[in-house]
Amino acid sequence: MPTIKCDNYNVHINDDWNNFGEFIGSREYSKIGVLVDENTKLHCLPKFLAGVKELEYVLIEITSGEQQKNLETCQHIWNTMLDNGFDRHSLLINLGGGVIGDMGGFCACTFMRGMDFIQVPTTLLSQVDASVGGKLGIDFQDYKNLIGVIQNPIMVWIDDHFLETLESRQIRSGYAEIIKHALIQDAEMWEEIKEITNLENIEWGPIIERSVKIKRDVVVQDQREGGLRKILNFGHTLGHAIESENLHQPDFLLHGEAIGIGMITEAYISKELLDLCEEEYIDIKNYILSIYPHYPNHLVNEKNILEKLLKDKKNRRGLVNFSLLKKLGECTFDVKPNESTIIKSLEDYKTL
Repeated sequence: MPTIKCDNYNVHINDDWNNFGEFIGSREYSKIGVLVDENTKLHCLPKFLAGVKELEYVLIEITSGEQQKNLETCQHIWNTMLDNGFDRHSLLINLGGGVIGDMGGFCACTFMRGMDFIQVPTTLLSQVDASVGGKLGIDFQDYKNLIGVIQNPIMVWIDDHFLETLESRQIRSGYAEIIKHALIQDAEMWEEIKEITNLENIEWGPIIERSVKIKRDVVVQDQREGGLRKILNFGHTLGHAIESENLHQPDFLLHGEAIGIGMITEAYISKELLDLCEEEYIDIKNYILSIYPHYPNHLVNEKNILEKLLKDKKNRRGLVNFSLLKKLGECTFDVKPNESTIIKSLEDYKTL
């Protein structure tokens, strides 16, 4: 079973759960918490506990959904840990998707100035993206991940059998990050995944491993996002703004759905400003639209989307920074398109 070394921790993919238990047992933790939401409590916790027998733990439960990624939920987690005698020598195991990983990691590394945490991602999105890089954050005033830290877990444990518990929409959402990794770093992988037209009955293990390695190879060169790591933001500048704008709508977008829009619109900007050719843009656009529905109604309020861009944490000196494609498999960063080009990209998407 593959183990991927990431700086000062390892990512284990489809490893023997006995090794997980032995790892925890080798450390003398004062308390162990397991953070879940109502979905992972029902669908993932039984498998986790079957693999890690005789684990003494405190169950901490939060409500699922991006809307819960806020300070109020943090207070609930902190209060539960405090009430149960957690200290700096305790461990928090985050069993769930990106929200669980973000919230749990953020709460662990800020509680008493820092305690250990382990990520056990259970969605495709969290397995290929949130599992690597140490970014932990919460939303604030409807802005994505505005408050946060960068701190690595002591271990990441990926079991692709958890994906069997997911609806197809959740799988599709996670697949967006795999597409992104191929577009920014691996043109050969892009040609391979383009042949995937149905996300059911996929052997995810090798794809997850390849995607994690792409992100790992970027992050180990730039942990604090001073340069190269910014390429991982391709599709996420407009994608985050669109996701934030629709966060509280009845037909809100999942993260990967918004990033799908972001990749199409930012590929359009890449075509307008850089060397991405028309044929490559059409290739990207057509494949993403073959996987994700078209969401023109989520881009109606361009003014609000532009306002969200101005609050993006990647900005510098009031200028919106984009990571854009020079060609398939090659990305650059700190590109500053003007407002009219950004609007044109949104208008182009709406007419597809």
